[in-house]
Amino acid sequence: MTAPTLATPAHTPTPVAALAEEAVGIIVAEDPLDDAFEGCPEGVGRLGDPAWEAQEALRARAAEVAGRAGAVPAADAAEEVTRAVVAQQARAVADRLSVRLVEHTVADYQTSPIGRLLGSLPEVRPTGPEQEAGHLERLAAVPAYLAAAAERHRAGLGAGRLPVAERVRTAVARLDAYLADPAGDPLRAVPLTARHHAERDRLIDEQVRPAFAAYRDVLHTELAPAGRPQERPGLCHLPDGEENYATLARVHTTTGNSPKELHDTGVELLAHLDEEYARTGAQAFGGTPGAQEVRERLRGDARLRWGSAREMLTAARTAVGRAELAAPRRFGRLPARPCVLVGSEVPGAPQAWYMPAAPDGSRPGTYHANTERVTERSRVLAEATAFHEAVPGHHVQLSLAQELTGLPRLRRIAWINAYIEGWGLYAERLADEMGLYSGPLARLGMLAMDSLRAARLVVDTGLHHFGWPRERAVAFLREHTVLAEVEIGNETDRYIEWPGQALSYMTGRLEIQRLRTGAAQQLGPAFDIRAFHDLVLGQGSLPLDVLGQVVTRWAGRR
Repeated sequence: MTAPTLATPAHTPTPVAALAEEAVGIIVAEDPLDDAFEGCPEGVGRLGDPAWEAQEALRARAAEVAGRAGAVPAADAAEEVTRAVVAQQARAVADRLSVRLVEHTVADYQTSPIGRLLGSLPEVRPTGPEQEAGHLERLAAVPAYLAAAAERHRAGLGAGRLPVAERVRTAVARLDAYLADPAGDPLRAVPLTARHHAERDRLIDEQVRPAFAAYRDVLHTELAPAGRPQERPGLCHLPDGEENYATLARVHTTTGNSPKELHDTGVELLAHLDEEYARTGAQAFGGTPGAQEVRERLRGDARLRWGSAREMLTAARTAVGRAELAAPRRFGRLPARPCVLVGSEVPGAPQAWYMPAAPDGSRPGTYHANTERVTERSRVLAEATAFHEAVPGHHVQLSLAQELTGLPRLRRIAWINAYIEGWGLYAERLADEMGLYSGPLARLGMLAMDSLRAARLVVDTGLHHFGWPRERAVAFLREHTVLAEVEIGNETDRYIEWPGQALSYMTGRLEIQRLRTGAAQQLGPAFDIRAFHDLVLGQGSLPLDVLGQVVTRWAGRR
């Protein structure tokens, strides 16, 4: 089946549809390397621009579109939903740019300058002459991008928005490893036709790698000596930090819940999960172990770790296959294309992640399992992770969104964390309802994933709102989750440099579950779980308040 095109309809768009297209241009301009936007013509040949003037102009443009969204007339209920998505997405761009994270974010695998360039750019799969030429334009733009990022870091130093020194050292170490291996440069792995190979290699050798070396020297000589200690990693230690964190919490959760409310929710959830740990731990191990004893055994028992990357990938494939067979019992619509699973050894990245299919069909939806230091990672998380990332989780969710043909493309490609990651976490529990877990040990993996997302509410707010030192966050994760030490460190550093994103998972899961429970109570025997799932996944990515309106309207009509 041919992947859906991202082109707009030939007919004259309505005012709401036109505004939605304008919003797409703004979102793509913020980060053309975002996986969700690959194939968008607005992003071909472009990198984001970290320069202050460019980001301030984009912020103002986004705020203006968000304001106009409140006044544009909507022809029907579907356009009302689109208008609400436009307003939220444009406001989110304006809010993200306003908090100036680029000034002190240097090492995160997704959000830092080197994370975007060395993590996302090698994943691009150009199709056709125009996209291949665009890829070369991007390589040529890397020096200006890194120079602008360095200037933003300097501006941050002058304003007191300092990076965490250890994160700077981590970035320098990554760049040192990159620069030490010219032949293995990941940017050479992007497939191009033979006639472009020489120009690609020339750009990498003469422009890109020297630019990374210059950027590395700025980090090492200017930022590292001025960086914050690990005792003060949160936004609250920076100018306007508490206000900025509240803004990011709103952006990532799409709710008005305060950082303290989110923190308290996490504490309460962890207490309830302790009861489940004890019950399921007794089934898995026998006796009457307490929750902490169960978690310590899951973390410390070497027999519960992977023996090899091959073993990890085999378990993931088996779980996904089982889920694919069972999915029609819970979904009326499923993706036309299956999920691809690959092993990816990526230092500093989480245990797994999903990369959506390129809308132009050049790359399938792919579940990446991180095989870095694989023998230190727990096998009990494998099934829950597979259900979250692949089926019935992100692969089902994001592939169906790409296949929607009757919606503006904004609603097919918008990345709203609370909806997207909320569904992924909901899928882990849905898999339990579907009988997909192979036994009590795998169900403990589900509880372990739940406790991680609940702990994220506590730790993210602890760092950025309450001012926790890094070691307190590490200790909290060690006590309340089953993460291996390598994963605890990676998770904590991710929260430090991507404030608020970790709040989205559990916030979204709780809201989807609340909406389902409410609809089931209202409809009684008429409630159809397949219809509910098709509704939730048939609208594209939605802010949680808008999703609530859609579900309420649906239940009222049945």
